[in-house]
Amino acid sequence: MMSKKPVSSIVALAVALALLLVPAGPFFRNAHALSIDEELVLGKKFLAEIQKHNVLLEDDYANQYINSLGQYLLRSLETRPFPFHFHIIKDNTLNAFSAPGGQIFFYSGLIETMDNCDMLAGVLAHEIGHSTARHLSKRIEQNKKISLATLAGILAGAFLGGVAANALITGSMAAGIQAQLHYSREDERQADQLGFKYATAAGFIPSALTGALKKISQGNWIDMSKMPPYLLTHPMGPERMANLDSMAQQQQYKPAVTTAEVKRFRASFPVFKTVIRATCVDPHDAEKFFQEALKRNPGAVLPHLGLGIVSMNMSEYAAAEDHLKKALLKAPHSLLILRTLGKVYQLEGKDRDAIAVLKQALTLKHDDPVALFTLALSYEGLEKYNEAISVLRRLDSYTPTKKEVYYHLGISYGRLNRLALAHFNFARYFKALGERQKAGFHFKKARELAQGDPALMREISKAMGKSHKKKRK
Repeated sequence: MMSKKPVSSIVALAVALALLLVPAGPFFRNAHALSIDEELVLGKKFLAEIQKHNVLLEDDYANQYINSLGQYLLRSLETRPFPFHFHIIKDNTLNAFSAPGGQIFFYSGLIETMDNCDMLAGVLAHEIGHSTARHLSKRIEQNKKISLATLAGILAGAFLGGVAANALITGSMAAGIQAQLHYSREDERQADQLGFKYATAAGFIPSALTGALKKISQGNWIDMSKMPPYLLTHPMGPERMANLDSMAQQQQYKPAVTTAEVKRFRASFPVFKTVIRATCVDPHDAEKFFQEALKRNPGAVLPHLGLGIVSMNMSEYAAAEDHLKKALLKAPHSLLILRTLGKVYQLEGKDRDAIAVLKQALTLKHDDPVALFTLALSYEGLEKYNEAISVLRRLDSYTPTKKEVYYHLGISYGRLNRLALAHFNFARYFKALGERQKAGFHFKKARELAQGDPALMREISKAMGKSHKKKRK
């Protein structure tokens, strides 16, 4: 399991969030705490603070799955207050929350409790409902006179839950106010209705939310410090469950048709859970789980995939290769297995084997960014820098572009002694990291070396112009 974040880090995060929420002085300045634009900016800063603490899962398959599912659930909305983004926090806690500005977070522990895709879609749709109804903004508005210190404790408590939260808010008189910032019964009722609406329109079974909530609430929570944070921030009770059961019987919440997209999400859900378990659970616990699954069903594909990912992440490449090859025998057309095996070969230094497997993966999906990036690294490993540049430039045309693409373009151009382009791409890399001083150094060197190349000078000026514009904001 993931270790908990240090209390000092959480306090720092809470204070940073409080500073974002509260203007100069100890109290909010007006009755409307957050406009849509302010909430959008806050959401981005909130995400940046979260990322500093390295709690977000960085797995392409898992992030693509949950974001694709979230965006699919949003299709029925005629207007959206913000662009939505969905994130997975590597933590065994049973929690999910809708943060400011359309940033929605799911804990890996909660995902592990979900039996099927419809449960996940139900909870996702519910959190989307909180966001579209702007419940968080209204809660903040209603508590506009909360002091900076109190708000810091409240945010930390809401963020953590359990014993650590109680320790942070002790002495701040925040317990009562913290409850005010948690969603009210009316908030939950509205989010339930919106969630049912979004899930039904997408073709999922909305009543699966009820099953998900029952799984979360299982247990005798006499000790409040051990209660799942989701139950602390999302009020439960017989009345709410009865309302959900009643809604489930209404014809308006009966999906009219099961779409091809829903079928695809459902079919891929076991793979998604396998990736979550392989990347978020303690590797020895995950290894034990997958080995036991193989004992029950020796011909199963997913336990071999899970063991391959666990072994790769533990740098046990021979074992990873063995498991992934066995998985591939059962599922020869799996893009995920092929590109994961290609990554293992690349990490082992078997770049020619990696290229062969990755080219096979690209026949299944010619523009897959994960396979293409690993392919570029393998070309780089073989010192085939022109081939690496060709692939990386292709990735550079994708939106968004991974910052690592810029870094490896810099490496490959540098190895070919094309120094102006090397510095230019290093500048883009450091700019994406937010390291302005280093970016400025490389932009300056790129301009010095690009004299006589008007096209490159224009690219450099354009990139620097965007940087300056962003800085002025």
